[in-house]
Amino acid sequence: TDPQALLIVSFGGPEKADDVLPFLENVLRGRNVPRERLLAVAEHYHHLGGRSPINDQNRELIAALRGQIRLPIYWGNRNWRPFFTDALREMKDDGIERALAFFTSAYSSYSGCRQYREDIARAQAEVGPGAPEIVKLPQFYNHPGFIDAMRERVSGALAELPGAEVVYTAHSIPVSMAQTSRYLAQLEEACRLVGPGPLVFQSRSGPPSQPWLAPDINDWLREHKPAKVVIVPIGFISDHMEVLYDLDTEARETCRELGIQMVRAGTVGVHPRFISMIRDMVANPPPPLCTADCCPPPGSLRSHFVSHFVKSSNSPR
Repeated sequence: TDPQALLIVSFGGPEKADDVLPFLENVLRGRNVPRERLLAVAEHYHHLGGRSPINDQNRELIAALRGQIRLPIYWGNRNWRPFFTDALREMKDDGIERALAFFTSAYSSYSGCRQYREDIARAQAEVGPGAPEIVKLPQFYNHPGFIDAMRERVSGALAELPGAEVVYTAHSIPVSMAQTSRYLAQLEEACRLVGPGPLVFQSRSGPPSQPWLAPDINDWLREHKPAKVVIVPIGFISDHMEVLYDLDTEARETCRELGIQMVRAGTVGVHPRFISMIRDMVANPPPPLCTADCCPPPGSLRSHFVSHFVKSSNSPR
């Protein structure tokens, strides 16, 4: 059966102040996180009016795709409305039997791939008979549309700050999680395709005794002290909370302390090449990269996105 719809799969975020605590409780459900830590994290959202940028960015993505894709487009989140069950129930009511799914993560990892597949399977079970079959589109970390859009973002940033060093950033994850996926290799390939520059990490959490992918962007800045730097968030496709806080706030403050001139390159967002990439993937779906047992969780280790919420010095996604 040919696909009858496209499902945008994302993380979700609060829309107003009253949503913040219920949203964080969804993210942290089943985790042993002190209430006072949850309240402290909530303050990061309240400083931005209680609204995460991620949902609006997904709406912009869907609006751009509607001009390019003839299939109806649905949208489901892991942690806030519309949830996967909402999306799948709506699709079932509309008579959709089979849909393609575009995950808003370019790379393979448990949290960015397999966990979403598990979430969708649970939603299908909850919706029951008639729930649509969902076929995941492959990761796009090395797709020319993604790479070309990132190159243009880097070029635009370098035009603002000529002669700057370029450094790429992505969300750090535990080394044990990296060992169960191709996350690091895919990031390294994407950076190589976009252009010269080291890959560093951001948003590290967890105890110091647990090894995570390194170096952290702030540590790299303190060690190398470039006169001018363009920071490229190649690990993300939109300017959501981690980009706005970890780079535009924290890394910018580090640069200010060190006297470094900094420009942060844009994410791909709704760049026309990126939108065309998704259109082409929907029209001619590439063969899947995921196997049935891809990106297994490393033992009982928490999702790195969930872990990100409980650290003491940073903002949530």
